[in-house]
Amino acid sequence: MSSLVSGTPFLDVPEQSEWIVPAAPFELPAGCTAVVYCEGQFGEQDGKTANGLVRHSQKYEILSVIDSLRAGVDAGQFLDGTVNGIPVLASLAESIAHAGRVPDYLICGLAPADGLLSDAQRVVLLEGIARGMHIINGLHEFLNDDAEFVAEAVIARVTITDVRRPKAKRELHLFRGRIFDVTCPRIAVLGTDGAIGKRTTATLLVEALNARGIRAVMVGTGQTTLIQGGKYGVALDALVPQFCSGEVEHQVVAAFEGEDPDVIVVEGQGALSHPAYLTSAHIVRGSRPAGVIVQHAPKRQMLGDFPMMPMPTAASEIALIEAFADTRVIGVTINHEQMTEDELADSIAEHRSQLGLPVTDPLTRPLSDLVDMVLAAFPALAAVADTTTPV
Repeated sequence: MSSLVSGTPFLDVPEQSEWIVPAAPFELPAGCTAVVYCEGQFGEQDGKTANGLVRHSQKYEILSVIDSLRAGVDAGQFLDGTVNGIPVLASLAESIAHAGRVPDYLICGLAPADGLLSDAQRVVLLEGIARGMHIINGLHEFLNDDAEFVAEAVIARVTITDVRRPKAKRELHLFRGRIFDVTCPRIAVLGTDGAIGKRTTATLLVEALNARGIRAVMVGTGQTTLIQGGKYGVALDALVPQFCSGEVEHQVVAAFEGEDPDVIVVEGQGALSHPAYLTSAHIVRGSRPAGVIVQHAPKRQMLGDFPMMPMPTAASEIALIEAFADTRVIGVTINHEQMTEDELADSIAEHRSQLGLPVTDPLTRPLSDLVDMVLAAFPALAAVADTTTPV
């Protein structure tokens, strides 16, 4: 399997606030232990939050993944062909037994298009609460608004964090033009579909740039990045559209002022061409990237959650992006799902030839390819790069 692929505690229930134990803030210490619940979807598009946490987590120590359909495999081996010591287990009981004690957190690693829990999924999260585990929920369905979850959390004295719950509107930001004060390059990682690997590529790019001595910081735009521990970001698809561009701008400005980076990498969402999602447009408008990397899955024939809609090509997405905004695409990254090594090599060569752009697969090719893609587009960054450090 090789498919690629972030709150507010429950104190926001005023009528019951006198019964509720004060919740810990979302910014928790690193090293908290967690189990990721992803029944039936690990490695799939609707399991992208779990997939991302298995690959990268600054905030939580991921002990195991729950998915009875894939129980018995190593999560890293299953996703990327590299063992990482995180087992996939069949149930919450098995995950607790494997940990040797009750882990601190149960993270909902599911990310269905509707953002809702099924009855069976509710049962597992409620069981986690009953066992004394705090809940991290990245869905559109806010569990702090659910009387049953609130009551059980009060009894168990645990917290529920709804990662996608936006701040109060008075705390949100409209676009103000402060992005023009950001003097370093911004690179947006966009794509041709949802759950196609934009966040993974953005994360790897930031890591690779920093390893080469180029100070890079990532701005997240989805719930998974926030759960992973991203310092700058917003769950963009949960906002009133009026504030989306402004919130992206605000986070980019905060990253620039807080980190003094050489480059800022902005995580994309959905696709600019996608009929169901508008977030890419807000990301481009709010961050005003000088360059764009397009993530594409050549083997996908139809959009992931919309089987009646054919996939765009990388070329058509590039044309749309460059027509929509004052920016340029600087390279393409390939998602190798359902591809053999020979097919992947051919696809990289074909896209490189047809598009006249650098093309790579971040998960199977050297990360130096990603860095070189950026340096070719922004040669001034080469002055700060460490040419002696391999990536």
